Amino acid sequence: MSAEATNSVTPGPMPGAVSGPVTPTAPRRKSRPRIDLRRLGRAALLGPAARGRLPDAISHVVDAHRAHHPDADLEPLRRAYVLAESSHRGQMRKSGEPYITHPLAVTLILAELGAETTTLTASLLHDTVEDTDVTLDQVGEQFGEEVRYLVDGVTKLEKVDYGAAAEPETFRKMLVATGNDVRVMSIKLADRLHNMRTLGVMRPEKQERIAKVTRDVLIPLAERLGVQALKTELEDLVFAILRPEEYEHTRELIVRNAARADDPLAEVADEVRTVLREADIPAEVLIRPRHFVSVHRVSRKRGRLRGSDFGRLLVLVNEDADCYGVLGELHTCMTPVVSEFKDFIAVPKFNLYQSLHTAVAREDGQVVEVLIRTHQMHKVAEAGVVALGNPYAPAPDDPADGERVDPTRPGWLSRLLDWQEAAPDPDHFWSTLREDLAQDREITVFRPDGGTIGLPEGATCVDAAYAQYGEDAHACIGARVNGRLATLSTVLKDGDTVQLLMGQDPASEPSREWLEHAHTPAARIAIQRWLAAHPAQAEAQQTEAREDRQAEERGAAVRPATADAPDPAGPAPEQAAVRPAGGNVLTDRPGATVRLAGCCTPVRPDEITGFAVRGGAVTVHRVECAAVARMKDAGRAEVGVRWGEATECRVTLVAESFVRPHLLADLTEAMALEGAEIVSATVEPPTQQQVRHTYTVQLPDAAHLPALMRAMRNVAGVYDVTRAQPQTQGG
Repeated sequence: MSAEATNSVTPGPMPGAVSGPVTPTAPRRKSRPRIDLRRLGRAALLGPAARGRLPDAISHVVDAHRAHHPDADLEPLRRAYVLAESSHRGQMRKSGEPYITHPLAVTLILAELGAETTTLTASLLHDTVEDTDVTLDQVGEQFGEEVRYLVDGVTKLEKVDYGAAAEPETFRKMLVATGNDVRVMSIKLADRLHNMRTLGVMRPEKQERIAKVTRDVLIPLAERLGVQALKTELEDLVFAILRPEEYEHTRELIVRNAARADDPLAEVADEVRTVLREADIPAEVLIRPRHFVSVHRVSRKRGRLRGSDFGRLLVLVNEDADCYGVLGELHTCMTPVVSEFKDFIAVPKFNLYQSLHTAVAREDGQVVEVLIRTHQMHKVAEAGVVALGNPYAPAPDDPADGERVDPTRPGWLSRLLDWQEAAPDPDHFWSTLREDLAQDREITVFRPDGGTIGLPEGATCVDAAYAQYGEDAHACIGARVNGRLATLSTVLKDGDTVQLLMGQDPASEPSREWLEHAHTPAARIAIQRWLAAHPAQAEAQQTEAREDRQAEERGAAVRPATADAPDPAGPAPEQAAVRPAGGNVLTDRPGATVRLAGCCTPVRPDEITGFAVRGGAVTVHRVECAAVARMKDAGRAEVGVRWGEATECRVTLVAESFVRPHLLADLTEAMALEGAEIVSATVEPPTQQQVRHTYTVQLPDAAHLPALMRAMRNVAGVYDVTRAQPQTQGG
């Protein structure tokens, strides 16, 4: 990690800061004196301080650390600095500074974010094993296995090749190197931030290469881990390198806005302070300037920018309940923009982010966005997983089950580790992951039991199934969205309630078509993994789908009995031949062949009527059948018919189901167990993961019909069974 010089490519923050560039006249928060890395380098060259005394070179790190952890044991930091300084002594950065200034700066970034002592100790030592004679065993002996593990993880990350051709395998190695400890990635992100701050001395082509990897991989990782302070500054530094003209234009916009005589944000902030003071709600109201990339995005979205577009108001309170109190006062005393309200406290984002978002409108039409959160929420919003300290150690105030609120256990990073193991190949993992990293918006859907599932915007029921059940989702046969039956391809919206319908067959297999509707890595990789492990079934699915498409193109899709419209003039002999016989129906024409009409399939005790057709046969219809009205209008004479003594009957049933393997076999078996003899059956080609079956069955008695229909509905995947209905007039 020695490729960085000290010339910054942007007028952004100094090495001790962790926030992105701000407007030149924006009020600065109280901060420690500017850190001079050259002075720290000279202090490092003077050698370690007396034993037991903290070296001056790490005083800034110590001050930042004590601000977050006043009772921390500083002895490990002192010993880590002594080892790092002595090991790196004589090594210089390309800028001519002692190399020790780099681990010092990285550690200071993490200390500002609130990292615990173990992380800071490992950060000071993160280059020693790679660049000096210090071994991992020595680190373990002096600082313990935890620090050894972290240093080893960061060292492995540094050995990863970031060349474009190696990207897929590169990221897999990065994930394996992090293991299950997110602090490894935290150190890596801080390391990259300092390197980006000091990238100006590098050749332009190398600056561009490093900036692209930062943009494509590390910035999305910082977002996923909730480390917004690092993410926003990295975004601005990358923006300055890859899009210098747009960066300069954005900088000019910010400078011009800072020179304005009036500041709508300051005016609204004063108004908010007055409202909350009168409501007796203790709160701190701050103006939060947008960073460069945020201003650029807003300008592209809204065109001409107004004063309120250059920042947002941040209201910090002590308790969760106060957040809603502030919201109520603002919406009561000011003009709220209701469409801008979002509650990320009741439903936190996947990266731990919690806040209430709202907006209020001024009389001049300007809209001011307001963020409302507690001080603790703000700390987590800025530092993400870094603010959790050691997320793998039990805490005394943990819930009874000992589960820690950590998005990486078993959250996003842990899921990545599972995905990289399950992916059929590095290229597939990489392409799937890039899609996931590109998702910057999330929705939350609810389970019937009140639980929630976080999904990227555009996710479908397929994604929800794999998010909830993992590979058991292969058995999913459908879903209900907000109480209504829906296909697995249904795109979900924020706030939907999703009930996933699961089959009971342990040998259930996913459909290849699901890949077209899967947007999350969990879903895509699980489906691909199954298809790769079962090539024969996958090939059969592909062949079946191809044949279905060809049949549709030829217009050869089989129509169910409900679509058959009897010809008023009477069916042709070959048509009549396929109609079910009517052996239990008596007619006023002795000797005439009686057939039950396929359009309405009458069953005792339906009220029936008959019509003569060519060949002397009589077809029997239910009196409400649409064909009856048409034949009467055509002047066809009715033939008297009535139910005979025989109890057997034929009936046509329509079963609607979700697509799943072995459904036809299970359905016909259930019908056979009820004593139904299947006379004929048609199955339409599936559409949108749904399939329609039409069965004409012979029953020993009409009284068996309700039990048969119940048995068919109980087959997994079948969501409705009805009798073939008479067609409507004009249908």
